[in-house]
Amino acid sequence: MFSDLSGLSIGLLIAAMIVSVVIHELMHGVMAYWLGDTTAQEHGRLSLNPLKSVDPLTTIALPLLLILTTGTPFFIAKPVPFDPSRVRFGDYGAALVGLAGPASNGLLALLGAGLYRLVGSGLLHEFGFWFALVNVGLMVFNMIPFPPLDGSRVLYAFAPEPLRRVMETIENYGLVAILVFMFVIFKLIAGPVINLELNILKAIL
Repeated sequence: MFSDLSGLSIGLLIAAMIVSVVIHELMHGVMAYWLGDTTAQEHGRLSLNPLKSVDPLTTIALPLLLILTTGTPFFIAKPVPFDPSRVRFGDYGAALVGLAGPASNGLLALLGAGLYRLVGSGLLHEFGFWFALVNVGLMVFNMIPFPPLDGSRVLYAFAPEPLRRVMETIENYGLVAILVFMFVIFKLIAGPVINLELNILKAIL
């Protein structure tokens, strides 16, 4: 799908990715702030400035590696910091912080689909398609309950203590855990995940 894109289409896709991941991370910070944690504000991360969300490894190196090895572009922004101990409602508050990112992507996907439907042709029409596709992908992918993805925050709030300890151990590995997930575990579940994304995309476009 991505190997045959024109330079213009690639540019629109990259623009859609950058806008989407920046808003995704911003909404984590906004939700944490609403729930009493000012960590993101203290670090200057309640911002739409994309430069604040760029991480050399996950935003530049990892996407390049994914493009070269799988042909699939995928951006991961620098996570917005938050302190679960400062959030109201404990683990349930942390789960709401985790949900805020994918929820924002769901709304952005509908916005992209609306733009795609409203504008019959041209750049805005194509951008609407890519914007919807990227945000459906981000919403579904991030809700997978594997640390440190957002879905793991939701699972953690309801998980028994033994499972929590396993999840904490995995999350401590940070980037290594992400790489293992992307190149090993995700390959095992890619089919159902991609089918779900495509079904959602078809439903809204």
